[in-house]
Parts: sequence; structure tokens; C-alpha cells
Amino acid sequence: MAAALPKLAVAVDWVVDALRAGGRLHYFGAGSSGRIAVLDAAEVPPTFGLSAGSIVAHPAGGQDAMQVALEGVEDDERLGLASAADVGPADVAVGITASGRTPYVAGALRAAKAAGARTVLVSSNPAAPVASLADLCVITDTGPEAIAGSTRLKAATAHKLVLNSLSTAAMVRLGMTYSNLMVAVQGLNSKLRLRQVRILSEASGFSADRCATELTRCDGDLRLALASLVSGRPVGEVAQALDSVQGNVRQALALLGEDVSR
Repeated sequence: MAAALPKLAVAVDWVVDALRAGGRLHYFGAGSSGRIAVLDAAEVPPTFGLSAGSIVAHPAGGQDAMQVALEGVEDDERLGLASAADVGPADVAVGITASGRTPYVAGALRAAKAAGARTVLVSSNPAAPVASLADLCVITDTGPEAIAGSTRLKAATAHKLVLNSLSTAAMVRLGMTYSNLMVAVQGLNSKLRLRQVRILSEASGFSADRCATELTRCDGDLRLALASLVSGRPVGEVAQALDSVQGNVRQALALLGEDVSR
């Protein structure tokens, strides 16, 4: 995994650039690779407050493949081409294949590259045949599987770490965190609303009651509540500062004259 970090860091830069410019991150994979792609794409928006549709997973076989193994679809390069039909030049397309030869992923990367998108291959094969279709290859050489040929084990686990690292690092770079706190998490249920209060209290130093009141005053916007509490400025002024820096709390506080060195 460590050997893959320099290339992964470049991929993070590309994803940050794409999302800042209104582009999207696309994942393409078959079998286990497609399922872990769906998992990452589904969990990022509620965790980090990212707009729905900013990260899109395209598992070979569609949603049916999430419940039942559709083994034949991975061999269909034309299906991969069709799945990437909505990829645009402002996007980043990531193909995930342990063997580095899956035709579905090859078709998706080929279509994405033709559309002008940046393309990334995540594979466990240093000699991946589809590497030529990617602008960047993130290789996790996990070696032989514990059960021969069962790439859902070592390879898929490594690929889940890669996708988690890619999306999380991008969210940190985009200001969706403050220190190590998820300050963009949305209060979509009671558990998450309680988590918002705990995060706000830890980040601001104010009591839970004061934080709950501030969250209500800010219509549940955790970043707005945090910047308002820390700066002591009117909500309208704080909201303007946040808007000007695309929601980055630390940068907004700096604009408001607060010390953000800690």
C-alpha cells in the first residue's frame, strides 16, 4: 500500500480539482470492485456533506449486481463503454480491477478518456493490460490470495482502502473537516443530530446546550454554527465568508480575523 501513495496523492489532486470545478468522480468496477465502489460513493455524501451525484459508482450489471453475482457482465467491454457515456471532460474516472484486464473496466476507461476526462486505474497487477487506458495507475501489489483466485480477499480489501483514502483525502482538502472532525456531516437522523452537537462542542469549546441552540439557529448547518460560535460574528456575515471560500471553516475564520493556527 505504501508504494501506491505517491500515485494516490496525484489522484487526490485530480479529484479535488474536478469537484471544485463542478465535475464528478466516477467509479467503474465489476464484482467485488463494483460493490466497494458503490459503498464508497454512497457513504461520502452523508459523512462529508457532499452534494448527491458528485461521486457516482457504476457497477457492472447495475444495482442487480449488488445482491447477486452477475459474472458474465464483466466480460462486456461495450457495457463499460455505455456505462461511461455521461462522463465529461471535467470529470475523473477510476477503473477498479484486481487483474487489470477486466473488459468492462477497459471499455469504461476507453470511453472516459475519449470524453477528455482524467482516467485512473486501481489494480493489484503491476503488469495490468489496461494500464495504457489510464493516465495514472495506482497499483497495490497484494501478491497471491490466501484462497487462490479469490480477489475479493486481499486485492479487494486493498482497493477499498484506496477508495476510502482517495475520497477522504479529497474531502479534507475541500474543507469538509475541521481538525479531525466531520464538520460537514448532515443531521439526517437523531444519531447524526447528536453527533453534530458533540462535534460542535468539541470544536468550539462551548457546552452541548449552547451548541444545540446554535445549530437550531443555523438551521442545522454545522459549519455555519461552528464559524459563528468561534468568531462571535452575526450569522449573515459568517455565511457570506463561508460562501466565499466554498464552505471551508478554517479559511472562513481567517477571513473573519480569527486565529486559525491551532
